[in-house]
Amino acid sequence: MNKKYNYILFDLDGTLTDSAPGITNSIMYALKHFGIRIEDRLELYKFVGPPLHDTFSKYFHFTEEETNEAITLYREYFTEKGMFENVVYQGIPPLLKNLKASDKKLILATSKPTQFAEKILEHFDLLKYFDFVVGSNLDGTRRDKGEIIRFVLEHYNITECGNVVMIGDREHDVIGARNCGIKSIGVLYGYGDKQELEDAGADYIAQTVEELEHLLSVTDC
Repeated sequence: MNKKYNYILFDLDGTLTDSAPGITNSIMYALKHFGIRIEDRLELYKFVGPPLHDTFSKYFHFTEEETNEAITLYREYFTEKGMFENVVYQGIPPLLKNLKASDKKLILATSKPTQFAEKILEHFDLLKYFDFVVGSNLDGTRRDKGEIIRFVLEHYNITECGNVVMIGDREHDVIGARNCGIKSIGVLYGYGDKQELEDAGADYIAQTVEELEHLLSVTDC
């Protein structure tokens, strides 16, 4: 594995797991309370990844009070069912195993609340590969990906960012990495597309998990 990156940060939704079924079910459950019905589930796929607060306020024009209520309803379904309506992408477990065996520090950096992220990793037997799990707080703070990455850098007292990389499938992963002065790898097997990742400034783009592993193994990445 590439010696350049000692700290490898992974997003969760759309990067390690295909979580769209559980997330969209949770969103639909919350929206139903407001009399909003979504006929085509695919319309909600763009909401997989970004912070929930941004999703409800920006796309459904909810007030702050409505947004907080929607998040509470979302979590009501997600906690009971949604987080497990999910599947690990093929190739991810061996990738994590290989990275761990190469003495890399593997860190989960997600906008999902930390306690939910830990439960999901544990459920799918992935928690054992991670040295640190960082997500948002349940009170809505630290939901921006840049804040989450910065928290990781501070936790490890990292001042030389050349040995850190962020891997994710959406623009906020890439933008957060750039704002923190670290490299990013955008993955196309998740919920973002190539245009989104390129426009955000991704340093590298991987089409598949296999391409991601290759990028992490070549010496000039």
